[in-house]
Amino acid sequence: MKVLVIGGGAREHALCRSLSLDPDVTALHCAPGNAGIAEVAEVHPVDALDGSAVAELAASLRADLVVVGPEAPLVAGVADVLRERGVPVFGPSAEAALLEGSKAFAKDVMASANVPTARSYVCVTPEEVDAALDAFGAPYVVKDDGLAAGKGVVVTPDIAAAREHALACERVVIEEFLDGPEVSLFAITDGETVLPLQPAQDFKRALDADEGPNTGGMGAYSPLPWADPKLVDEVLETVLQPTVDELRRRGTPFSGLLYAGLAITSRGVRVIEFNARFGDPETQVVLARLRTPLASVLFNAATGNLAAEPPLRWSDDAAVTVVIASHNYPGTPRTGDVIEGLAGAAEVEQAYVLHAGTAHDAQGRVVSAGGRVLSVTATGAGLEQARTRAYEAVSRIRLDGSHHRTDIAAKAAASA
Repeated sequence: MKVLVIGGGAREHALCRSLSLDPDVTALHCAPGNAGIAEVAEVHPVDALDGSAVAELAASLRADLVVVGPEAPLVAGVADVLRERGVPVFGPSAEAALLEGSKAFAKDVMASANVPTARSYVCVTPEEVDAALDAFGAPYVVKDDGLAAGKGVVVTPDIAAAREHALACERVVIEEFLDGPEVSLFAITDGETVLPLQPAQDFKRALDADEGPNTGGMGAYSPLPWADPKLVDEVLETVLQPTVDELRRRGTPFSGLLYAGLAITSRGVRVIEFNARFGDPETQVVLARLRTPLASVLFNAATGNLAAEPPLRWSDDAAVTVVIASHNYPGTPRTGDVIEGLAGAAEVEQAYVLHAGTAHDAQGRVVSAGGRVLSVTATGAGLEQARTRAYEAVSRIRLDGSHHRTDIAAKAAASA
C-alpha cells in the first residue's frame, strides 16, 4: 500500500512512524512534512488547504490511501476533493468536520443524539455574553465557536477576562464548568462501525501544576491507571456511537477519527468537545501502544469496511510524551534556533523523538520552526519507567530558550 499523510506536526510524525513500521506499507509520503518526518517518509511541498493540489499530488504518487492529519484541511474540504476523485481518504467531509469546526454545531448534534455534555449558550452580542456569564457564574468557560488551534478556550475565575475573550470572538459558546479529571478518547469510524482506541490524558496548561496559559498540549500519557475499566465501553455506548449515528441520520456521515474530550465529573461522563482528527500530543502515546498494523485499519475506515477489522491489539506497556516548546510559547514563539542532542536522546532505551515544529536551515542543521518543537516519547513497563525514560531523553536535547513541563504523568505514576 502506498500511503500519503497530509500535515507537518508531531501527530503526523507519529502517524508516519507507525505506518513506516507496517509491513503492508510499500511507500510512505508526507506533505509538507518536517525535518523528522523526512527520516521515515518522502516529503513533498504542498498547500495542505488546497484540495486540488493535494489530490494532484496523490494521483502523481498513485497513493492507495491519503491520511489527513490536521483539522484545518478537513474543515476546508480537502477530504471531499479526494473522495470526488476516487482516492480513499481517512478523514471526514467538510460538513462532518464541522463537529470540530463549530462548537455550536457540535452542541446541536449532541442535543439531538442525547449525548451528555455541559449546558451552554451560543452568543453573538455583548448582551447575550453578559447574560450567559451571569447565568453560569465562575469559573467561566468561554469557547471560540471556530477553529483556534487549541487556544480558543478560556477558563477563568475573572469575569473581565472571560468577557474580553468572548467579545473578541465572532460567535462564542459559553458553558457551565465541568469538574473532574479530563480524558481523551479516540475512535476510528467508517460512518457506521465505531472502533475505540485506548484512552489518554493530556496536559493543556503551559506550566507545571496546571499553571499558565492554555496551549495545544504540553504532554500526555496512556494508559490511565485511575480510570474505570468500563470507561471505554460506556463512552462508546453513550457518546461515540450515538454521535456517529446522528451524523449519518443527518446525511453527513462521519468517516475518519472522532476524538471525544471528556470530563469525568461527579455526575458522570460529560463531553467537553469533539475533534475531527487525531489529537496532538495524545496520538503520540496512543500509537506508541498500538500493536495492530495501522494502515489496514485506516484503509478499512476509508473504504467502509471497518466491520471486518479484527479487535485491535495493544501493548501492556505505558507511554509518556513530553513536549519541548520554543521560547515564549504559547505567545509569539521564537524560531530558527538550532536543536542539538537529538541523536543522544534517541539512544535512551525505548525512547524516540517526534518532530513538531522543525525545519532544516541552510547548513542542513535541524532548527525550531514553531511553538511546539518536539514530542519526546518513551514506553516502559509502567508509567514511572516510561516517565524516567522520556525525561532522560529530554535532558539530552538542547534548544536555547525552550521550556517543558516536568510533571507529565507524575500524579498518575505515583498512584499506579
